[in-house]
Amino acid sequence: MNTDQILGATIMVVSILVILVYGYLIFMYPLIVLQITVFLVVAVLLGILAWIGYTLLTTPAPKPIEETPESNTQNEQTEQK
Repeated sequence: MNTDQILGATIMVVSILVILVYGYLIFMYPLIVLQITVFLVVAVLLGILAWIGYTLLTTPAPKPIEETPESNTQNEQTEQK
């Protein structure tokens, strides 16, 4: 097996184990597990929104695209035809 296949198998096994543990916990302690789950989902979504806002805030605006004189002449020639 190559490293990609090993990584894929590891991710699959860990995911299945987490599903089983989560299933067990949701039946044993339903209220606290649901509260933690909802909190984590909301925190992740708001974290992504905060990251997008930070990126928009700190990224400089792009320079406007200026037309070259050659493209103006080409446009005029096409309009005349």
